[in-house]
Amino acid sequence: MSPPADFPPASSLKLYSHEVDAAIPFWAHKNEHSGDLSVHQLVVASLFESDIFCTRTIGEMESCYCDYLEIQYKKPVLPTGAALPDKTQLISKNTARPLEERWANWLGGFEKGSVLYCAFGSQGVLSKDQFQELLLGFELTGMPFFVALKPPVGFETVDEALPEGFKERVQGRGIVHGGWVQQLEILSHSSIGCFVSHAAFSSLLESLVYTDVQLVLMPYLTEQCLNSRLLSGEFKVAVEVEKKETESWFSKESICSSIKTVMDEDSDIGVEIRANCLKLRSRLSNPGIESTYIDNIINKLQEVIA
Repeated sequence: MSPPADFPPASSLKLYSHEVDAAIPFWAHKNEHSGDLSVHQLVVASLFESDIFCTRTIGEMESCYCDYLEIQYKKPVLPTGAALPDKTQLISKNTARPLEERWANWLGGFEKGSVLYCAFGSQGVLSKDQFQELLLGFELTGMPFFVALKPPVGFETVDEALPEGFKERVQGRGIVHGGWVQQLEILSHSSIGCFVSHAAFSSLLESLVYTDVQLVLMPYLTEQCLNSRLLSGEFKVAVEVEKKETESWFSKESICSSIKTVMDEDSDIGVEIRANCLKLRSRLSNPGIESTYIDNIINKLQEVIA
């Protein structure tokens, strides 16, 4: 599905038809608090009836889209910034709460930047087939990996859903954990070289601002798809796992190929991604950038009520 004709011309944002179809139930949903209005109707009503539209984004990344919304809705669209903790405060907090010993010891057994880490957030639950295809993709890489995912639909534990013989084949180089983990502490470990993510906004910002790992993106919800195409298509700081337009999930071969691409420091894509990440990280880590966004919002609000 292509964007509107007056959309920013350089945009790489697009959705496949199956991604749009998957989003319809969410936007059409009504709950006990919304009366007769769907989620879509509530969002549209709030956009038209508000004086200012604030959105959690960063002007350095999405200013052209904020400008587009301003034209469409004829009102100020203000980015709030990343809304992430200051890095020095985070380091202090992490020092007081080090990475769990069993994970620190396991990760410590591998070379710098050699381990793959994968997580799809607290809400991400895959089907058995999706779960197994993902794990088989990691196995194909031949690299050490740490996968933190909830058990797939219909299973109580991740062990019950592992591919046949998988545990034995990856013993010593692969962990599949079904519980909560200290994600930022893991991503900050020196042995982690790649983050395979579902492209949720917070996870992407954390990895870009606080770490120097490479990003492989596997989006499956509408917002995640747009986030992924922004970072992989426009900023070229990540690789999105390829899939056919008619497919709703990723093949183990595509997963393996994408991971190997970003992990190869000498490949053209690997060199380009690392250079672009440094540039974007520098812009996002600019001291005082968060205060600038908040000050701008306060000034605009004061203008509206004056």
